[in-house]
Amino acid sequence: ALTVPAAPAYARVVRMCAASLAAVADLGLDDVEDVRMAAEEGFVYACATGQDFVVCNFALVDGEITMDFSLGDDLDAADSDQSLELVEVLLDAICEDFGITEDDRTLSLVLSTGGAHDER
Repeated sequence: ALTVPAAPAYARVVRMCAASLAAVADLGLDDVEDVRMAAEEGFVYACATGQDFVVCNFALVDGEITMDFSLGDDLDAADSDQSLELVEVLLDAICEDFGITEDDRTLSLVLSTGGAHDER
């Protein structure tokens, strides 16, 4: 887990951490770029939810990378600051699955490796 201040200025740290994980796992350049973009979008959205810190969890298992971002208590603020609809457009293009957990506490992203999302 990576815990960073909930400020968009830290998006680069999250983006680089996720991209480094993908590169070390020998993913292709396109997959590394998808992971980087998804991590940044997920983090920036999480920053807008009224929390002081964002906890980011990354996992690489069985051809998938999952990224979970903790959300604060104010999802309504996130919807007005950065429309989830705009985030959904980008995430839909690069993720196999994404959404907010039923308890509204986590934004969860799943990316397939090896370009599998291109075949949808």
